[in-house]
Amino acid sequence: MTDMTEGGPGRASDPEKNLLETTPRKGQGTRRGGGDPATRGRTTIADGVVEKIAGLAARDVLGVHAMGSGLSRTFGAVRDRVPGGSKAVTRGVKVEVGESQTALDLEIVVDYGVSITDVAKAVRENVIAAIERMTGLEVVEVNIAVSDVKLPEEEEEEPETRLQ
Repeated sequence: MTDMTEGGPGRASDPEKNLLETTPRKGQGTRRGGGDPATRGRTTIADGVVEKIAGLAARDVLGVHAMGSGLSRTFGAVRDRVPGGSKAVTRGVKVEVGESQTALDLEIVVDYGVSITDVAKAVRENVIAAIERMTGLEVVEVNIAVSDVKLPEEEEEEPETRLQ
């Protein structure tokens, strides 16, 4: 073996010097497995996780009255009243999650009087920011369908229950 770093080509390497360079010094731990520990293994994110993040992020936008179509909201209201049932955060949200990317379809109901294009833009921005920040997935598209407008004089579809 020849050492090309010191003294030019053809000079033989010093075996003791090589041994000292590769032997860990006292106090230095031996690295096992190689590479950064954060890169060992694989992380998968379920569709339901992305759906919940998107549902909460969309509901945070001013002008979004509800999520989902009228039928899904009706079924959701019934399900919410069942003891042990919880609010459906994922109502109106459908996602496809790949290894590093995701695409979403959202169905929203907007309040009367707001600009639908402004609300849709704000929802898209908020959902993308939340998903990319929390999951590290690239959001390739967020399709928004506005299924209804909540008029001020309409009574709530989900009235308060008498039981507390």
